[in-house]
Amino acid sequence: MFEVEYPWSASAPNADEAFGPNPSALRHLWAERRTSTMAIDQSGVWRFRDLLPIVADDQIVTLREGNTPLYELPKCAAKLGLSFLLAKHQGMNPTGSFKDTGMTSALSVAASRGFEWVAVASTGNTSAAMAGYAARAGLKSMVLIPEGKIAWGKLSQSMDYGSVTVQLKTDFDGCVRVLNELVQRAPVYMLNSVNPYRLEGQKTPAFEILEQLDWRIPDHLIVPGGNLANCSALGKGFAELKHLGFIHRVPKISVIQAHGANPLFRAMQKDAGATLEPVVAETRASAIRIGNPASWRKAVRILAETGGWVEEVSEAEIALAKAEIGAEGIGCEPASAVTYAGLKKLVADGRVAPEERVVLLLTGHTLKDPEYTINYHRGELLTESELATAPAEERAAMKSLEKKPVVLEANTDEVLRTLEALQRGA
Repeated sequence: MFEVEYPWSASAPNADEAFGPNPSALRHLWAERRTSTMAIDQSGVWRFRDLLPIVADDQIVTLREGNTPLYELPKCAAKLGLSFLLAKHQGMNPTGSFKDTGMTSALSVAASRGFEWVAVASTGNTSAAMAGYAARAGLKSMVLIPEGKIAWGKLSQSMDYGSVTVQLKTDFDGCVRVLNELVQRAPVYMLNSVNPYRLEGQKTPAFEILEQLDWRIPDHLIVPGGNLANCSALGKGFAELKHLGFIHRVPKISVIQAHGANPLFRAMQKDAGATLEPVVAETRASAIRIGNPASWRKAVRILAETGGWVEEVSEAEIALAKAEIGAEGIGCEPASAVTYAGLKKLVADGRVAPEERVVLLLTGHTLKDPEYTINYHRGELLTESELATAPAEERAAMKSLEKKPVVLEANTDEVLRTLEALQRGA
């Protein structure tokens, strides 16, 4: 797979001779741009455009993406005995997921090169991001999705933004195959994560995290594992900043996959990621229901370079983790919750120490998949066999976090009696 290289990149010819940017000056400039009213300065991607000079300023397509919050998770931290746990919530982007950061950069390239049509294969978030940015740029767009295997909250966005939506009778990997053939036969620009310009935008949350921590480096960043572009992009971002002298080290980056969509986990267990065998992916965390990830080689390299790990988590572990994050007042899609579920395992076996500074990457908003949340709180999400795999204390925790709607007559006395009963049980 291709990767964008700059004159100052560590891998570039004569890199040592290249005149790199001044870290101190750029930190000041990036902070100053936040007070600007210009759209490209208000973007949390293009605010850092000095480190991604891929299009001219007047060709940038932006919805003011990025600048997403870094939330503290005190309850989750306390449960694990950690003193420092934060969540970088990429679900607070314009279309509700981290995909916006990569889409603004890749679609700007498509527009600058004169393409009229853009397309993606998607399980949901990518389609929403591409459709939104294509509409903003005045381009036509097409989404190829696997029939019946998508969160409708995500697909509704691509419809709303005017994209041509095509359901194919296959899985995500089958959609990618058709798209690869399509772009060979028609003037259509592919915007899946194999597009190297996507990763340029997706590396910028690394810059934001450091800014938000006053340039203190976290010890560990934990990301969900689907197509594995996040691991690759963020690893590239941190490595570039280290090479340029902004920071003196990079954090560990670990990847968490769902048990039913775990090709990277299996590859690392088998031969440390030398080879990867695709799997038939099946998980309710639709954003990571990918059996043949495009960026796996890059992800294996980042894992090796940063000293990170790969873990897998069950459907029950994902459901509980999502509810526990929600109990902090922070909603995320199921795929995001694998990060906290995986962190539990890393803490339990000593791979994450209590004093480490840990950041979870939450990739999508809770409203991306409302059916999942509703079914959880109704007690209808997991099957008996899935519940049986969870330890008794986890089943009890899941039950305690369920918040089923209470149906009453329209009578104030009944409401008061219910309130008093709830207070007694608190």
